[in-house]
Amino acid sequence: MNLQQIRILGEALQRDLNLTEVAKALNTSQSGVSKHIMDLELELGVSIFVRHGKRIVALTEPGKELAPLVERILVDLKNIRSIATHFSQQDVGRLTLATTHTQARYSLPSIVSKFKQEFPGVELVLHQGGPAEIVALMMSGQADIAVATEALDGIPELVTFPYYRWHHAVIVPTGHPLLSCDPLTIESIAEFPIVTYSEGFTGRARVDQAFAKAGLTPNLAISAIDADVIKTYVELGLGVGIVAAMAVKPDGEGALRVLPSEHLFEANTTRVAVRRGTFLRGYACRFIQLCASALSEADIRKAVQARG
Repeated sequence: MNLQQIRILGEALQRDLNLTEVAKALNTSQSGVSKHIMDLELELGVSIFVRHGKRIVALTEPGKELAPLVERILVDLKNIRSIATHFSQQDVGRLTLATTHTQARYSLPSIVSKFKQEFPGVELVLHQGGPAEIVALMMSGQADIAVATEALDGIPELVTFPYYRWHHAVIVPTGHPLLSCDPLTIESIAEFPIVTYSEGFTGRARVDQAFAKAGLTPNLAISAIDADVIKTYVELGLGVGIVAAMAVKPDGEGALRVLPSEHLFEANTTRVAVRRGTFLRGYACRFIQLCASALSEADIRKAVQARG
């Protein structure tokens, strides 16, 4: 058994068993990939993959048992490199962050600015995507840290830390009838078309819960993943907007007005996540501390190394 075989198995798991993609990722031939797999199966005395002709279509039962061990070995290989560079180049490197548009645009700029002031030699790579994509990037090791509201909590392979709590805000164009509604209610909002986030994005579940609790079904005119898009269509008069409060200035923007609405929607918690068992470079710990100032580097390392 050798590390190249382990790398091939790891890539196969990450790329839905597509050996063509595995070969491209490892800069080798598909025939070479297949031979490595067959040699490993011969050495172990068991089949790792179910085959249909020459195609690999699924994991066997032994393959399913091996999969988490392969992933753990690859994490440890990455840790070996990280430990070495941590001591040889403490303030130089790359930190890859997976996050949503809302976090990248509204909550993280001040954090990123402070981080870059402290670590000018670290390249910060931002991957923006939906919650499912963010989790996939973390699980595959393509991202070091994730910041999102949805999907991160409750995954055994991830350790999460609370970043901040926030509410949704209701926005309307100047002159809208809801500006005279005091107090604002879900019932009054439900009388108008709604422009808000797509399902699974930026606390949309809290919005749905508020209407369901009132026994109402919102008239969804437009759903989008981007607060700026939502604000644009609200300003055009196409509906009442419900956006993350940090995505709009408290006093309104342009022709948009913000209505007091914290009492209508439950709070959301945005979280910072890292892969359990990962060795974090010092600057990665510092990034987490900038998001969660109550944590010490020792607290972070202890949580990340603890068994799930």
